Amino acid sequence: MAKYILVMDQGTTGSRGAVYNEKGKMIAYDYEEYEQFYPNSGWWEQNGKTVWDVTLRMAQSAIKKAGLSGKDITAIGITNQRETTTIWDKATGEPIAPTIVWGCRRTADICADLIKKGYNDMVNQKTGLVIDPTYSGSKIRWILDNVEGAQERAEKGELLFGSIDCWLLYNLTKGKVHATDYSNAARSMVMNAHELKWDDELLAMLNIPKCMLPEIKPSVGIFGYTDPEYFGAEIPITGIAGDQSAALFGQACFEEGAAKNTYGTSAVPLMYTGDTAPETEKGLLTVAWGKDGKVKYSMGASILIAGQVVQWLRDKMNIVETSAQTEEMAESIPDNGGLFFVPAFTGLGAPHWNTGARGMLIGITAATTKEQMARAALESMAYQTRDLLEEMERNSGIKLKELKVDGGASQNDFLMQFQADILNCNVVRPKDIETTALGACYLAGLGCGIFKSEDEIKELWEADKVFTPKMDEETRESLYKQWCKAVEKSKDWL
Repeated sequence: MAKYILVMDQGTTGSRGAVYNEKGKMIAYDYEEYEQFYPNSGWWEQNGKTVWDVTLRMAQSAIKKAGLSGKDITAIGITNQRETTTIWDKATGEPIAPTIVWGCRRTADICADLIKKGYNDMVNQKTGLVIDPTYSGSKIRWILDNVEGAQERAEKGELLFGSIDCWLLYNLTKGKVHATDYSNAARSMVMNAHELKWDDELLAMLNIPKCMLPEIKPSVGIFGYTDPEYFGAEIPITGIAGDQSAALFGQACFEEGAAKNTYGTSAVPLMYTGDTAPETEKGLLTVAWGKDGKVKYSMGASILIAGQVVQWLRDKMNIVETSAQTEEMAESIPDNGGLFFVPAFTGLGAPHWNTGARGMLIGITAATTKEQMARAALESMAYQTRDLLEEMERNSGIKLKELKVDGGASQNDFLMQFQADILNCNVVRPKDIETTALGACYLAGLGCGIFKSEDEIKELWEADKVFTPKMDEETRESLYKQWCKAVEKSKDWL
């Protein structure tokens, strides 16, 4: 009898439901974007109920498109936007405030105060992160400060916190399970990445009651079972990982130094370091996943704005009608005309960690064209990737040999060639670029026994196209030097 895995792939700007067969091949999917809210400069919110509703509907639709029913699904895998924070009423399951998105910078003052008080070294040593608004901890603090009575209710055990995987799991099980996995918990800024537990000193730093927090579990294994109302069957949820860890797993990066970059709304280059947790003052350490009683580590962090810069050109500037048009526009001109685009819409993430930076187009002349703007936007993703990968090389002592790529923008051949050129290494695109969902499929498949080992998964992974460097050294370094100069000028605008 055939076995199928359902993946709930909850991304920053939309949710995907996907059904995979026992060979790891996607046989059906559906996708829907949902509304984003920006109530103040640097703020970014979502409606938690909408996130749940859209994710559930896409999962149900994918099963229907596959010609299956819930009874045909062997297991469910979940992958999700990391750090995005929801707090809800334990009794009703209703969120007490809008969901705060990972890229929201409203907690910059909270983080600045913690740094001023001298907590940064302690946070870095325990979590591998730096104090930054990206992570969930300061978002929890903000909600408890700004929703009337929330701190008192949290201390009484009336409120629960969850990253999006936890929020979905809670709803799927109708409140029976309040849990997360190591890869998501590691992005909270309150989990000890070495002791693998919620850390009392970190919680005290932010005055967060521990009773709010979910149980931390391995990424592979049975988390719980769906309520029959949703799929007509009790389906085990057997794999969960944050989107970037899931993509690393989906790219079969199981050897030290293996690296990937996912080009989504944000971009997150990750390098697998295995049992080793490298020391890094730039906040680049994270837990890759947990399985078989132990965890594996990786290096990497969020480039806050990647694909979103193209959405901005489309939705706000009306320079393109579709994201795909940027490839043709970029290739229609010989170079960027001296134009550089630093998309620091909500500040700069790793490795710069500058919350006061803001977006900047520099090099504008009377001859600047929309084609050059499109090209500069695409190039910004590649430059930011080099910024972060070079920092990872310095921290790990491992030289990058090639970069596996995935996510929507990896379909853009211009961007992938420019990425190979500016890195001076091969860029490898797999046949299945939705490797975030694929990684969740693999994790869930291991959790339910469909897949037996990582070696089996490596055999399933297939390359589609390899982009090799073609740019000469002088041009590459001249462009990158100009990029670095532009980045420095964008910092501390606020």
